[in-house]
Amino acid sequence: MKPVRTLIVDDSASMRATLKRMLSADPDIEVVGMAPEPFAARDMIKALNPDVLTLDVEMPGMDGLSFLERIMRLRPMPVVMCSTLTARGAEVTIEALRLGAVDYVTKPSGTPEDIERDAHLLCEKVKSAARSVARAGPQRLPVQPSVGARGGAAGQLIAIGSSTGGVEALFSMLPALPEDCPPILIVQHMPATFTRSFAQRLNAECRVQVVEATDGAQVTPGTVYIAPGGEKHMELSGGANGRIKLIPGDPVTGHRPSVDVLFHSVAKLGSGAVGAILTGMGSDGAQGLLAMRSAGARTLGQSKETCVVWGMPRAAKEIGAVEKEVGLSAMPEAILKACRETVKVGSA
Repeated sequence: MKPVRTLIVDDSASMRATLKRMLSADPDIEVVGMAPEPFAARDMIKALNPDVLTLDVEMPGMDGLSFLERIMRLRPMPVVMCSTLTARGAEVTIEALRLGAVDYVTKPSGTPEDIERDAHLLCEKVKSAARSVARAGPQRLPVQPSVGARGGAAGQLIAIGSSTGGVEALFSMLPALPEDCPPILIVQHMPATFTRSFAQRLNAECRVQVVEATDGAQVTPGTVYIAPGGEKHMELSGGANGRIKLIPGDPVTGHRPSVDVLFHSVAKLGSGAVGAILTGMGSDGAQGLLAMRSAGARTLGQSKETCVVWGMPRAAKEIGAVEKEVGLSAMPEAILKACRETVKVGSA
């Protein structure tokens, strides 16, 4: 297997050197160039034809977002954003993911142990990006018809899990849902500083209300609850009209919050729930989705062709957890159709 040819774009000379040292330590990655700003990077992309680009978020001249938008329009390629863990960094990184960046890493800092952990994560994300499918930002899906929250979909609940590529997918899917859709609980893997900004950005573009979930909140139709990143998992307690529980605990399937934890709690609703597993690296959510299907829930997996990374849906499919594979553009209607076709058989 050939090394992943990587171009680093960052205005800080010291950060470029740090990233190069981290990436070059992995024998499966070759740093083919470093650019201090987007205009130099543009020429180097043409000359070097890299497999993956690491891109700073905030740079003088042309900022990372403007450059990313041009890249994804003119020459789509896997891009990993390199950001800081600040409110501003979160907002810009979320917009970058919406525009088509495959993934993001936080800029390395802290103790030697922190740096080592960051280096491992950076290398894994660059290698994963090289295997991903670059896309030119989210497509605008048609708004779905009203499902009648007090009609055939009453008592239903939707649970969704996603990771790498999930931000872009959710920006495509959620605006297509009607304002009276059943409650939706989502675990999207991202840091604690990102989830509130993510919910606010989605809320501005959707007919449904999108909020960062809080402990004890009662779930209601027409509302999407994004699990907060950080130290707790998100569970559903008390049935389709129950409450959200944010519980401390060790990472599950390598993540906290974990899709598996959410799905296992929703499985108690039986046929009163619909589960969907979207693009992402790894296997988080596979066992939980299987539990949902075994309990009578309808379960959907995003198709390989429309995933940025076909990891989580693949793992779920391989163990029989996915009832039906669906392309991203068809996912909103498939979810609503599954809600209309299921019958509430009781609550947890």
